[in-house]
Amino acid sequence: MNHALVKALLIAALWLPTMGAFAESKAVVVGSKNFNESYLLSEILSQLLEADGYSVDRRFGLGGTLVCYEALTNGEIDVYVEYSGTVSQAILKNPGSIGMAALNQQLESLNLELLDSIGFNNTYAVAIKQSLAKERGLSTVSDLATSTDLKLAFSLEFLNREDGWPGLKQAYGFSGVPTGIEHGLAYQAIDEGSIDITDAYSTDGDLERYQLTTLKDDRGYFPDYKAAPLVRGGMDADIIQTLNQLSGLIDEDTMRRLNAEVVVENKSFAEVANQYLFSIGLIQEVSNQDSAVWNRLIKNTIIHLQLTSIALLLGCIFGLVIGVLVYRSPNVSRAVVYLAGLMQTIPSIALLALMIPLFGIGFVPAIIALFLYSILPILRNTITALLTIDPLLKRVANAIGLTPRQQLRYVLLPLALPNILAGIKTAAVISIGTATLAAFIGAGGLGEPIVTGLALNDSNLILQGALPAAGLAIIVELLFELLERVLVKPHMLKGVLPD
Repeated sequence: MNHALVKALLIAALWLPTMGAFAESKAVVVGSKNFNESYLLSEILSQLLEADGYSVDRRFGLGGTLVCYEALTNGEIDVYVEYSGTVSQAILKNPGSIGMAALNQQLESLNLELLDSIGFNNTYAVAIKQSLAKERGLSTVSDLATSTDLKLAFSLEFLNREDGWPGLKQAYGFSGVPTGIEHGLAYQAIDEGSIDITDAYSTDGDLERYQLTTLKDDRGYFPDYKAAPLVRGGMDADIIQTLNQLSGLIDEDTMRRLNAEVVVENKSFAEVANQYLFSIGLIQEVSNQDSAVWNRLIKNTIIHLQLTSIALLLGCIFGLVIGVLVYRSPNVSRAVVYLAGLMQTIPSIALLALMIPLFGIGFVPAIIALFLYSILPILRNTITALLTIDPLLKRVANAIGLTPRQQLRYVLLPLALPNILAGIKTAAVISIGTATLAAFIGAGGLGEPIVTGLALNDSNLILQGALPAAGLAIIVELLFELLERVLVKPHMLKGVLPD
């Protein structure tokens, strides 16, 4: 491990983040939540902006309302589609739904603005299999009181929102205890008979696909949820004008049809958005979606490599430096390795979520989380490798007059190099796999099609992210084996077990 290599690591760590930042510095950042309609509406906004000449950075699948809201208020995204009822109750904590003008008066103090309604009202609904509803004679939400044996499972956001299960339970006097489920999997669970009842959106394309019906909200609990772009205050007037071209254009039937094209006909969000905007004359040509898919794959792969490379470089620098500093002290080295090991016990998705309040969403929190996960194998292998060097060699180095620094550079590190490289290789493979989860906090990468595929229950989309990620891991494994052959003398590899 020479000075040139360390210098190269430092330069790369400083340079790589600037690549993505420079490329996207002037882009309008469009976010979305992690359900089908939000993806589709955000793609419509993105293509509308691109048709007017704006560069767009897509940050889709960010999670629930509060993640998108925090990303918006922190300036990490510029716009996403929100719903008036959600703004009123989940964000502003109003006791009920209020008009758009009143909402904007309250949002002004938060430096936010809700633009013109796109047109449709996508209210919450309680969904059940059509055949089961007919069998039990269920047509209203109140009727559920007579069928207490039904299995309830609601999306995690719905379970915790005041305008979700807590308020619904109080309004209808329910006593059941529902379980939580990812919204994208709930309809399939109903179809398979694993659950009977779930929350739905009135414009869901999956309702038709799975032959579901929604129960009438006979006590009028659910407020209006009119869809509209929510933007940061001070947004360029021309951008707002572009977004407001959608004002009143999409009614409930149209939105349900567009959603069905995605979930039933297996069209991509980009394809459905493109064809719709072309059909109403807001864009002038239909784009080549095959080309768009490949471009997106290339972009996601580059972002994935940036995330993992930067995190790994930082992990190498930190792990090597700390390992060299503490290996001579058994108590200190054990404590350091123990602390690094504790970091590994935190589930990766939980660690990413913990990054949001501290660093927001996007590239930086993802890199920090991946960096923390990469430390342990590098640090542990560095310390172990240095400690297990034959003491006789250390005494010989002393005897010929080498200084401690010279011993480290010319004797200890070269002897420890095979094990250090094994630790770095392990960290690299872990980082590539874990980086797919970074899509949940808007960092992009190969996790983006995986998250989208989960929302759509689309195995093809999942594979579009999973297979390239697996391929990268294999390539990295092979590259490190090649690097070992270049940097490590053949006789030093004898007896070294592969990871």
